[in-house]
Amino acid sequence: MSDSTIRQFISFTIGDEEYGVDIMAIREIKGWTETTALPNAPAHMRGVINLRGTIVPILDLRARFGRGVTDASARHVIMVVAVGSRVAGILVDAVADILAVAAESIQPVPALEHAESGFLTGLVTVEGRMVALLDLTHIFAFDEMDAATEAAA
Repeated sequence: MSDSTIRQFISFTIGDEEYGVDIMAIREIKGWTETTALPNAPAHMRGVINLRGTIVPILDLRARFGRGVTDASARHVIMVVAVGSRVAGILVDAVADILAVAAESIQPVPALEHAESGFLTGLVTVEGRMVALLDLTHIFAFDEMDAATEAAA
């Protein structure tokens, strides 16, 4: 009997791809809400929302991955996540599942020339499908966000 550490992830989809975020980083999952755009923000920054008195930047994950801007509708979801001491939201197509994964079953991301693999911490196969696990710290370039927020002020 293995003394394996089980990690839990919330998986979600962007198009046909499935990604996972550590369940401990999730603060809230809510339906799509229109954002207030910030001037001079990068294309993947949808803007900000007011979440019970807290201004939360919303990142379009599809655009962040260079796959075009999401045409957000009522079926889309914002996953509010904690990244260090910061709170931010990621716009995704849909929440898929809660995954319980043995830590040793998480595979490293293969090094690919000209590929941005810094967004991922690993890959895991669940019921025959591949789920890419996200590294939220790399996805959120808070220096860029801070610059856009200061430019708006």
